[in-house]
Amino acid sequence: MPQHTPDPVDVFSWIDAAESAREQAGLVRTLRPRPASSPLLDLASNDYLGLTRHPETIRGAREAAERWGGGATGSRLVTGTTELHAELERELAAFCGFEAALVLSSGYAANLAAVTALSGRGTLVVSDAGNHASIVDGCRLSRAETAVVPHSDPATARKTLATHEGRALLVTDSVFSVDGDAAPLAGYAAACRDEGAALVVDDAHGLGVLGEGGRGALHAAGLAGAPGVVATLTLSKSMGSQGGAVLGPAKVIRHLINTARTFIFDTGLAPAAAGAALASLRLLQREPERAARAREVAAQLYERLTASGLTAARPDAAVVSVRAPSASAALRWAADCREAGLSVGCFRPPSVPDGISRLRLTARADLTGDEINRAVGTILATAPAGATDR
Repeated sequence: MPQHTPDPVDVFSWIDAAESAREQAGLVRTLRPRPASSPLLDLASNDYLGLTRHPETIRGAREAAERWGGGATGSRLVTGTTELHAELERELAAFCGFEAALVLSSGYAANLAAVTALSGRGTLVVSDAGNHASIVDGCRLSRAETAVVPHSDPATARKTLATHEGRALLVTDSVFSVDGDAAPLAGYAAACRDEGAALVVDDAHGLGVLGEGGRGALHAAGLAGAPGVVATLTLSKSMGSQGGAVLGPAKVIRHLINTARTFIFDTGLAPAAAGAALASLRLLQREPERAARAREVAAQLYERLTASGLTAARPDAAVVSVRAPSASAALRWAADCREAGLSVGCFRPPSVPDGISRLRLTARADLTGDEINRAVGTILATAPAGATDR
């Protein structure tokens, strides 16, 4: 007789309960593939300088792909480093004011590389409570002792560093992605100098927006090229492309080449992305006014929305964060904006460390006055009950 085959056990049955809990809390996330050409006014992307579709950026990608092929073909230490990668690294370092640079496949990979390779067992890593998830994950993977200090609190960071003997580093975003506020870099740098610690700064939201001609937050703070300072950044925001980089002293970059796992074991950045980023970087150097324009647009959005009764964080760069009454209200607000022709970001737990849901607006240097008027009008017209103080 044939043996009875038992019904298979659903080993993922626990996901059903997790999904139900997310639905009840208004925290379900879904993918919405966008068409190549969208009628929506974009205040959701991180294309701060409006370069993603710029003809020069596209041409840079196309020419790189035609010359070098569709992919890097291997890790950077094998076949994945082209002359184009080296050219991009030299020009990024020079533009931002650092001795050397190392390009990786993403900004996420760059943060993992910098934090893990510069720490390790016996090291103290002091991390700002508002840091991006990639920094948090870098701390977790580093095997170092990690101390999370209150957001933008140099005094506590200094006290924490003073408790440790041995190697230490402080890691922070330059501009925090939730509220768009800038880190107290001068205070953090002073604490690191006094306590003999390294300073690692993720300048993902500062490059192209802050500093002279968009050279970044570290350049603006007078810290670019300092011997104890390392910067990480992404090429997917102001540079309108893809990829990430670590910038710092040449010996730090040599160390990462030999020890950073997200560099050693990852395929190199695709040539098209490197070519696009290099074209955008050169364009920004010719048109430095784009950085100031992005900040101006952010200031206009903030002033007009708050004047109408909405609660928003004053932007230090190009991110404008508008508070919503709840996670479900934020989700509905973003959906209503989209239906009205405006694309905005929607931040809800766990993406927000304080648990407060928000609309996240990204200012773009290429927005016109009419587009700003349209965006403000749509956000106000769709605001849920409880969003304004009037």
